[in-house]
Amino acid sequence: MSGKNLVEVKNLVKHFPIHAGVFQRVVGQVRAVDGISFNIKEGQTMGLVGESGCGKTTVGRTMIRLYEPTSGNVFFDGVDVANMKKGGGSMTLQASAKEGVSAGVVKYESLRKMRPKMQMIFQDPYSSLSPRMPVGDIIGEAVLEHKIVTKSEYRDYVMEVMDSCGLQPHQIDRYPHEFSGGQRQRICIARALALKPKFLIADEPVSALDVSIQAQIINLLRDLQKENNFTYLFVSHDLSVVEHISDTVGVMYLGSMVEMSVTKDIFDTPLHPYTKALLSAVPIPDPKAKSNRTILEGDIPSPANPPSGCKFHTRCPHCQQRCKEEVPELRDAGSGHLVACHFAEQLA
Repeated sequence: MSGKNLVEVKNLVKHFPIHAGVFQRVVGQVRAVDGISFNIKEGQTMGLVGESGCGKTTVGRTMIRLYEPTSGNVFFDGVDVANMKKGGGSMTLQASAKEGVSAGVVKYESLRKMRPKMQMIFQDPYSSLSPRMPVGDIIGEAVLEHKIVTKSEYRDYVMEVMDSCGLQPHQIDRYPHEFSGGQRQRICIARALALKPKFLIADEPVSALDVSIQAQIINLLRDLQKENNFTYLFVSHDLSVVEHISDTVGVMYLGSMVEMSVTKDIFDTPLHPYTKALLSAVPIPDPKAKSNRTILEGDIPSPANPPSGCKFHTRCPHCQQRCKEEVPELRDAGSGHLVACHFAEQLA
């Protein structure tokens, strides 16, 4: 897939400390994200999938510094956002001279000046909206803060954004409790789009909605992407939605990336046993079709005490001694299809 990498994540790590005792000493670490790397081309969508608790949401929040990264790099348009200062004052960062990113000097005053360019659509459209603010203020608060438009243009601009997201401009003075779930999610999308971002992280944006509303929101996101050349990281556990909207897919397990490729390869020829198990659980809309469901035994291990070797070996039906001792690297199994499994080719 040709084109410029708008986002490059390199060995991103996010560990949360575990405190215990009277003095709340650190006695361990929850390895929510344990060294993952991936790229997203400009104008494309990457789907990030995996079981609940695998670290998908933490990846998105850490990328835009809602969580401070433990280590690693997040290059956005050539600038390392993960190591950018939060305070004021101008700073100049050298863009990375790597494939897909043009070398050069990129200047931003602070992380605050970068935030409008990277926005997030949160999972719950109920708790992510303030019940005490009308919709117009929710969408436009950051617009005024970042001086996207002048005060005289503010109200017309907010109504224009609402209209582009399928909301009626006359609803600008209503409160969130007056809207349905699908409309609330549209408000969340409008709030993110109002800042004219280049990169959007959609954290399970349709999981709280019924199927018909899900289709409307997904189609809205796709239409907005075509109109504005947005780049998406689409976090979800719904594989049918990910297949529909994504150009590439990354599969996470216990804080690590286990497989990554273009969407067609992931769904047609999955290589990792975990990916195969996830795909086998997708319902088939044909009552006569037989499904070969792979049932994984046991629960996902604790991220505070992950297994040695391959993290998936405690549940893998093809586990061998090497899997228990040696950590598999995310390697190219051919045609850019990356997989972290010692025996992926033999199991294909």
